[in-house]
Amino acid sequence: MSSAVRVRFAPSPTGFLHVGGARTALFNWLFAQRHQGVFVLRIEDTDKSREHENAVRVIYDGLRWLGLEWDEGGDKGGPFDPYFQSERGSIYEKYLKILESKALVYEDQGAVRFRSSHRPVLVDDLVCGRIEFDRSMEPDMTIRRPDGSWIFHFVSVVDDIEMRISHVIRGEDHLTNTSKHVALYQALGVEPPRFAHIPLILNRDGSKMSKRDEGSSISTYMERGYAPEAVRNYLCLLGWSPKDNREKLNIEEVIRLFDLDKVNRRNASFDLDKCNWLNAQYVAHMPISRFRELSGPFIEKAGIQISDEEYLLAVLRIVQEKIKLFKDVPEWIGYFFTEDYEYDAGAIAKTFSGPEIMKRLERLREGYQTLAAWNAGSLESELKRLATEIPCKAAELIHPTRLAVSGRAIGPSLYHMLEVMGKDRVLRRLSRTIERFS
Repeated sequence: MSSAVRVRFAPSPTGFLHVGGARTALFNWLFAQRHQGVFVLRIEDTDKSREHENAVRVIYDGLRWLGLEWDEGGDKGGPFDPYFQSERGSIYEKYLKILESKALVYEDQGAVRFRSSHRPVLVDDLVCGRIEFDRSMEPDMTIRRPDGSWIFHFVSVVDDIEMRISHVIRGEDHLTNTSKHVALYQALGVEPPRFAHIPLILNRDGSKMSKRDEGSSISTYMERGYAPEAVRNYLCLLGWSPKDNREKLNIEEVIRLFDLDKVNRRNASFDLDKCNWLNAQYVAHMPISRFRELSGPFIEKAGIQISDEEYLLAVLRIVQEKIKLFKDVPEWIGYFFTEDYEYDAGAIAKTFSGPEIMKRLERLREGYQTLAAWNAGSLESELKRLATEIPCKAAELIHPTRLAVSGRAIGPSLYHMLEVMGKDRVLRRLSRTIERFS
């Protein structure tokens, strides 16, 4: 296939980027990438009653978060602003005049209607196969409302002609519109693009996914701190697969393998558990630089002050395996960056009970004070040596030490945590805890 491939994503600005819409954008973007084509963004905003404040920003942010930059979109010539149908009225007027010149439209109570030929329409869909639409009973469709606003069917066809769209890749719920669109192409004397109607996304109970269902909004993944590459990977699998049962695929490999003949005909089942599993895989194995990048907005929002970037990276390395969502990063690292941390009230009663606990922590503090090498190995050896000497179980020292230096009952590996915190900070925190709870 040549570089003549031109595809588009054409959402309505409703203030909500649905998983289904994002998957449609992704499949169009992948097809364009696979064939060195062009991915166009067009905002279908002719119906102002559906428009939502800041709705276009939601679309921009969601696409860019997923890494789906568009190649073309602005009537003003730049790629950063999409096409807006509300700004293209003169173009639609021109095409309406073409239909008027052919006596293919008429006015009905102020609305402009397209005169149907009622002839059957045959569509060779790249996913659904050959479909013949019986239009013998189909009423004449409105293409312009009495208030002068345009109907989706007409302007969508006009825009696809003007933007030289080669393939219309969209959800199967638009399949019933295809005969109307083909009839308009024929009336305008233009060869239709190739159509590919991708399967619907259903909930696990078989119902169609709606905006009220969990996991349906891309904004939710952004706010909770999923890895964008994990969500994008999961969306790839909703109706497409590489045919070898693999699930974790980097985007370069998906681009290389993606084509419409590998899109499934049956509906896709949305499984948030699988998305969460994929996300955990990506988070656990990503480079620390990427982990830092994705953690950054949540660290900043939490008000954690970072003065030493190397210290932050060391902290992030030891908590990375514990993180499932980036929104949780501040909770896991906050105590590394402040001396004003709270002790877990529930853990105090359980962990600091008994007069011998603070005496043991005092002996551990003294042992750590004399350590020549401050690293996880020597810290572990000293704690276990002391446990044998007391005698007590190592856990009877590990848990109080963790609570003393972090205020938490759980966290990353204790010895690595102590190493990263540094000798002075750890000894200071042990002393303060001993003084407070003795």
